[in-house]
Amino acid sequence: MRKMLYPLIALLVIAADQITKYMVRSNMKVGEQIPVLGNWLRIYYVQNTGTAFSMFAGNRFVTIILTSILIIACLAFAYKEHKDGHSIISLLLTFIAAGGISNMIDRLSLGYVTDMISCGSFAVFNVADIFVTCGCILTMVAVLILYRNEESEDKSNAIDSSDSKGGTGV
Repeated sequence: MRKMLYPLIALLVIAADQITKYMVRSNMKVGEQIPVLGNWLRIYYVQNTGTAFSMFAGNRFVTIILTSILIIACLAFAYKEHKDGHSIISLLLTFIAAGGISNMIDRLSLGYVTDMISCGSFAVFNVADIFVTCGCILTMVAVLILYRNEESEDKSNAIDSSDSKGGTGV
């Protein structure tokens, strides 16, 4: 059952993203905006041919190759971290990979990524972007905490080891 957890989570992330994108494409025209909280939060239909913040816009080859490499790296590290017992990092890397896969589906099938969430003057983004961004930030935090804790345990074990050998422990 646990082996199926990460693919199931990835499928849920992809489904949520693809459903919201489909709803926007089916019900709005490109450039149309619907205020949710005034001008601060809007549904704003944009077709993004680039990556984050429209980098590499119009260069489909670069965006597909770059995204593919990052997805493969996330999946490989998720597998490694799961084997090492770091399930939170595996989960966060799954979020990143699933968001990348969902945006890749758009790039390959449509030639652009459907973006629709606009907050103030910040870039327009989608559900997949939220999972990629939050996954990246939380992965960095988790890695810092995890490895700091492992380093503390290693130091503690070294002190215990020197105490048992008659050392001062300092």
